[in-house]
Amino acid sequence: MPTFLNDSPVFGPVRSRRLGLSLGVNMMPAAGKICTFDCLYCENGLNAERRCAQRHNTAETVLASLERSLLEMRETGELPDVITFAGNGEPTAAPEFPEAVAGAVRLRDEIAPSCRIAVLSNGTRADVPAVHDALMLVDDNILKLDTADQSYIQLLDRPVGPYDVEHQIETFASFGGHVIVQTMFLTGSFDGHDLDNTGERYVGPWLDALQRIRPQEVTIYTVARDTPVPGLEKASPAILDGIAERVRALGIPCQVSY
Repeated sequence: MPTFLNDSPVFGPVRSRRLGLSLGVNMMPAAGKICTFDCLYCENGLNAERRCAQRHNTAETVLASLERSLLEMRETGELPDVITFAGNGEPTAAPEFPEAVAGAVRLRDEIAPSCRIAVLSNGTRADVPAVHDALMLVDDNILKLDTADQSYIQLLDRPVGPYDVEHQIETFASFGGHVIVQTMFLTGSFDGHDLDNTGERYVGPWLDALQRIRPQEVTIYTVARDTPVPGLEKASPAILDGIAERVRALGIPCQVSY
């Protein structure tokens, strides 16, 4: 099914369902995808279909492009609401991610002081000390937790390397509340496996994990664009709203994107 790659090293700005007017920072090359997950719902396609020989962008390359874009946007009178580290894969896997974040904070303070800085991450490198420190610098540290069930993570998110969901929960909790948990809820199936994670089997343990993490916010969403595999379906607004109310009952703000 149709998927896309983002421009590099900066893309947009785009209107985000969750973040507003977002100027994207892409630590990955425009020619392919580099990710520590291989999610069935990834809008950038499956890893095997998007391989490339190019390496991650350097902090110098990213920051030069970001500065140009911010200055151009300031000239037009419309600065972004948020600078978002995202792109074609996992941004925190880039060797110079911490340096890029520190530089982005400096540029934001100089050119667009009202702009937030966000990172969209699957959290697989959030336990690396330099990455952890960098994520503490951003305004919106958005980390993925699609379920607290290890076998389901293997089916849907398909980590490329070792992944222990218990370790991830502990890592997310180590941010002391400076984390936004992002969760994809969907229905459907793939390759004979039921992928509906909206029932109590998955929602209950996920809520327990949230109580341990105590994030500043939770954002839940569902399939909104074409996916690289067939069979994935949207979770209904009623289901998402019901899950969100259970999160709010824990005293945690919850944003829903349908």
